[in-house]
Amino acid sequence: MALIRRATPAGTARFVERAVPASAPVDEAGRFNALGDLRISSVGLGLAAGEPTDEIDARYRHAIVAALECGCNHFDVALSYRGQRSERALGAALAASFAAGQTQRDEIVVCSKAGFIPYRTDANDAARYVYDNFIATGIAEPDDLAGGIHCMTPAFVSQQLAWSLRNTGLHAIDVYYLQNPETQLPFVDRQTFRRRLQLAFARLEEEVAARRIGCYGVATWDALRLAPVDRNYMSLEVIHRLVTEVAGDGHHLRVIQLPVNAAMLEAFTFRNQPVRNSILTAVSAARDLGFCVVASAALGQSELPAKAKEALAEAFPHLRTDRQRSLQFARSLPGLCSALFGSTDAEHVREDLAALAPPPDPAAALRLAHLKGR
Repeated sequence: MALIRRATPAGTARFVERAVPASAPVDEAGRFNALGDLRISSVGLGLAAGEPTDEIDARYRHAIVAALECGCNHFDVALSYRGQRSERALGAALAASFAAGQTQRDEIVVCSKAGFIPYRTDANDAARYVYDNFIATGIAEPDDLAGGIHCMTPAFVSQQLAWSLRNTGLHAIDVYYLQNPETQLPFVDRQTFRRRLQLAFARLEEEVAARRIGCYGVATWDALRLAPVDRNYMSLEVIHRLVTEVAGDGHHLRVIQLPVNAAMLEAFTFRNQPVRNSILTAVSAARDLGFCVVASAALGQSELPAKAKEALAEAFPHLRTDRQRSLQFARSLPGLCSALFGSTDAEHVREDLAALAPPPDPAAALRLAHLKGR
């Protein structure tokens, strides 16, 4: 039997068939969207929050099982989350699910990231850790470490991917992101920054060819929501041009990640992205350039202002909690492939994913987005 390395069209379609009731056609249910030729749940579980403890590891493992049972096949992590422990918790939970025959590897879309220095919780001397793992090994020069915390050298990207595979116990990662590359912009000029991006893209193309990743993406926080004159701004058109220069039209940069929630609406309301002869929002620009968009922080990091919560309650009165309404809002916005939320509580995950039961409501989401964006 051939080794199953990553998510496949057939595998994700199989997951959809189990997750969506036969009485609710997939297109009507709106619970899954297309990520290239894969099917991905419209809500994904992120594993960023929590202390780096055994207790939180165990809670995450139970939360991941709950998410799988509720029809979520999209999991988002990063090597830097919780001192590398979130990747290991995800790997352990998935291994147990595969061993029990509850799911199969080709059904699950696993995403991770490289960029920030991934300290381990047992690294007592941070400077020695950085020197031993990155400088002495030739992975990076001191000048490559922007602010001492961020790196994108090709060797660093490959090393971090190897660590991600080790931590998760998987043979391949489905989407591997460059994490917050804008972190470098205060420390280097634009020409250097773009050259570093291109070198990272070239290495990620090699990792696709080596079948260690399915595709790759760019995960940002501020960069795509800022005015073009801001120091940390990034242009999607420039990103597209840079990767096309590296790999041609057949490049594998497929996904853009940025925050979207009822209090952070710039991706839908702020026209800051020049594309050809138009100025578009980040989501519209990504669509026109052929990128899928994943929303991070769909719950607003649990800190939505009271007025945003009131607006969500008016827009989605059929849902019971602020978290459910926030997820329904994000997954209803047109142009988003999936919306990420976080929780270390299995019961909260089940409650949150009840938002998948009603179909998305794009009209209500757009009304709210444009009202709040004024």
